[in-house]
Amino acid sequence: MPFSIATWNINSVRLREPIVAKLLQDEGPDVLCLQETKSPVEKIPTEGFAALGYPHMVARGQKGYNGVMILSKLPIEDVGDKDFASLGHARHVAARLGNGVTIHNFYVPAGGDVPDREVNEKFGQKLDYLTEMRDWFHGDKPERSILVGDLNIAPREDDVWSHKQLLKVVSHTPVEVQQLSETQDAGGWVDITRQDIPEGNLYSWWSYRARDWSAADKGRRLDHIWATGDISNAGHDSRVLRDARGWEKPSDHAPVFATFDL
Repeated sequence: MPFSIATWNINSVRLREPIVAKLLQDEGPDVLCLQETKSPVEKIPTEGFAALGYPHMVARGQKGYNGVMILSKLPIEDVGDKDFASLGHARHVAARLGNGVTIHNFYVPAGGDVPDREVNEKFGQKLDYLTEMRDWFHGDKPERSILVGDLNIAPREDDVWSHKQLLKVVSHTPVEVQQLSETQDAGGWVDITRQDIPEGNLYSWWSYRARDWSAADKGRRLDHIWATGDISNAGHDSRVLRDARGWEKPSDHAPVFATFDL
């Protein structure tokens, strides 16, 4: 059963309901995973999404911050969530498709501005979050699983606009890249996007601070689609919908897509 999946940090699902609807209408992914929904679950505009052919949802939310949700054309089963680093944040939710594939949707903490846990508590929380993800995957090896989300780390040199200039900037520091690599290795995860697009600069986030984000093109690839090794060969057609960054009242992230033949 082939199915397509997209992941998108939407930066408020209620504020940006129109562009979520646009994505669903124009692109029609079978599954859409959103992060930073910034809404209690009961206030997510589910009726509008259902009318567009997405009647199935699992979500975790809280007022004004964080939040993750999985919208689907296909029936999905809620299979829980984890509170990594005991932050009490809505940053993870998992759902299972009818074919037995589990989808994990993550919103890893951004980590603040200073890459030093001694002076920046948020950076320490980010590293702890990744450590607990790693340890979970070590202890409970995932199978037939897809992991998506805003992982808030651009790991490769060509995942950022300037490797040299961003080495001391949160999201591309060596300690974060190492933590993410260990987390990926612990679960036997394959980076599907880079499996499909192995070379060249690739970004999914552009700061709101840039007057002309597209011309400046100072992007980072913070949003990821991974799959466990047992199904990674089924992944293909990866892409970033860059145009969505320029839609009306956009998120600062663009959606990332992949298709799986399973």
